[in-house]
Amino acid sequence: MPGGRLTQQERQQIALGLADGLAYAEIARRLDRPTSTITREVMRNGGPTGYRADLAHRATERRAHRRKPAAPRERQASAQPYGRDAEAVREFEEVYAVAMMASGMPLMMGRVLACLTVSDSGSLTAQELAQRLQVSPASISKAIAFLDSQGMVRRERDERRRERYIVDDEIWYQAMMVSVRSTAQLVETTRQGVDVLGAGTPAAARLEGVARFLDFVSEGMARAAEQARDVLRTSPGPQDAADPKPDRG
Repeated sequence: MPGGRLTQQERQQIALGLADGLAYAEIARRLDRPTSTITREVMRNGGPTGYRADLAHRATERRAHRRKPAAPRERQASAQPYGRDAEAVREFEEVYAVAMMASGMPLMMGRVLACLTVSDSGSLTAQELAQRLQVSPASISKAIAFLDSQGMVRRERDERRRERYIVDDEIWYQAMMVSVRSTAQLVETTRQGVDVLGAGTPAAARLEGVARFLDFVSEGMARAAEQARDVLRTSPGPQDAADPKPDRG
């Protein structure tokens, strides 16, 4: 039943598949489900190491009980430019958010960043984000605060004085440099411990090894980010010339 909700038996099969070390795609194939369905199910319920079928089933039932029925127009996938499949875009957006979560980003922050990234304008207001993601303005505000602190979004006022949140060609570069700077700070702090513990002692030697490793990685990240910066500068594709209108949300 590719389009229906997961059953408790299917969740048990997911748990068994994870225990056997199967990839999400293989579990999905065995259950005749989209891979994205399995990915979201696992990541929403403890991840690959913490997934429990019974707990996941109860959690889903609780979410379904709490969820208020949305108006039909809000539940419909918004119209897409360039002849895109609106449902496929929505599905990818969710999978992309889950992938960000797997890399360490909180899920709501990942959903907001994914939503901004897959919009052609790369720019949405808090109201537009809340409508698209069907969450509260408070959730959007918290997610934006986190992403802003990581250098992954920037804020601007539009002609109507509304605050817009933007991802552009420089966002991933800036985010990488934030990581480089935080790693450099960790290197400095680690080396302070060498003096505290006494040079030549086992603990100090361990810290010095950590500092050298992080320093090497940090320098490599900075060089790679600078060298690859031009890759992020997008250029209009053939279809953009035919349909130059930006996606306004």
